[in-house]
Amino acid sequence: MSGKKQRYIRIASLVTAGAALATVTATLAASDRPVGTTSYAPVADTTPFASVRQTMEKAKPAVMQRQLELLSERYDLGDKPLAGVKMSRGKSVQEGVRVKLPKEVSWQQLAAMGSEQIRNKDLFPKGFMPLPHPNHPEGGMLFPKFHIDEIRKQTGRDLTRFDLDFDLPNHVLPEFPPAIFLTTRPDLGDVSQGKVVTTQNFFELFNGILNPKQLEGLRLLLTPFPQQQFNATSDRRSAEPSLGVSCFDCHVNGHTNGATHLVGDIRPQELRHRLDTPPLRGVNIQRLFGSQRALKSVEDFTEFEQRAAYFDGDPVIATKKGVNILERGSQVHFMAEFQELLDFPPAPKLDLFGKLDPAKASESELRGQTVFFGKARCAECHPAPYYTDNLMHNLKVERFYKPQLINGRLASADGPIKTFPLRGIKESPPYLHDGRLLTLADTIEFFNLVTGVNLTEEEKKDLLAFMLTL
Repeated sequence: MSGKKQRYIRIASLVTAGAALATVTATLAASDRPVGTTSYAPVADTTPFASVRQTMEKAKPAVMQRQLELLSERYDLGDKPLAGVKMSRGKSVQEGVRVKLPKEVSWQQLAAMGSEQIRNKDLFPKGFMPLPHPNHPEGGMLFPKFHIDEIRKQTGRDLTRFDLDFDLPNHVLPEFPPAIFLTTRPDLGDVSQGKVVTTQNFFELFNGILNPKQLEGLRLLLTPFPQQQFNATSDRRSAEPSLGVSCFDCHVNGHTNGATHLVGDIRPQELRHRLDTPPLRGVNIQRLFGSQRALKSVEDFTEFEQRAAYFDGDPVIATKKGVNILERGSQVHFMAEFQELLDFPPAPKLDLFGKLDPAKASESELRGQTVFFGKARCAECHPAPYYTDNLMHNLKVERFYKPQLINGRLASADGPIKTFPLRGIKESPPYLHDGRLLTLADTIEFFNLVTGVNLTEEEKKDLLAFMLTL
């Protein structure tokens, strides 16, 4: 073929491609696609870091005030310990329903109404609505101050954000530091020695208890790696460049400290759920991981967190900020093996089948067990012995309220959520996947209303007594 003929073919191809591109452009322009809506974060920093920090620090008081006003409107935030009920290391469990009711109704009256009536009269308690992140349009990992202080003290890392503080009071969060129970060494009881486990002390605490592979898995779970808000780039929310966060910065001691984030698997931003960090206790009996992602193994979850969840599901941003690519056959396996050693706290009143031993339980606890497995229908999703069915369920809470924007969070349909285990449940407040329920009494009122089982006041008290034994 002559050079002249080749040039003609190339020119014809370009003309054809240009015509096709013009057609596509015209089609897109004529469509109803929202302008400016995107799933992608900007890759290049166009505003100097100092300017971003100054702007966010200036806005912080108003942002936090808005969130605290929302919490005060929804909840009784007082410190009210439940007499005689403690977590494993002695922290008090909070008592009572903290969600505030609309003034014109009682819990009994509300439970007697149908969802349509509650929706039309706008009577669904605000504390039962989805809970937004302290700054929902911004989002990101956010840690309680007690954890920030301890990690700084031990390792020198600073998990402070210059734009936000954690919002929930300490007394409605899990105890700190939490106990650690191992499936392989139940004879030892709590092996934490009352310490927060970090890279600085894990070897002295666990050498001789774990094998070398498990020790390496624990080291990796304690090692900080870059994350969306904590990294070395100028697109961060820490004052100084950061090494990042570790798995145990949220799942402290293999449990939880109540740290929050936004789930990485939903767009647009206003529909992303606030995430209440679940415990890692008992992952060995679980078969679904992630509140909605339904990952099928703890190995999948561990790898996914590092590659995607740390960076809001954005692999381009992950590459920019320093993603930690774990090796599946060794590192992921080692990390998962340690996680699968984490046991639930002891429940001395339960028998081999996860039910109450009549010789050890009170009359109220036994009545509560009957309610749990009977009228309340709790066991349909939370069967013994571990009180999870390892499935997902859609509560369709949106039946009770009209879609509305709450501090940047669009409250609408949440979809199916995994069934979390109830073993050790008194040690992991707040409750529900986004932490909207502060106490177990709140969860009983919530499910009584949403499921329509119409429990009496006495049945609610007995049900709570039973749940405290799990």
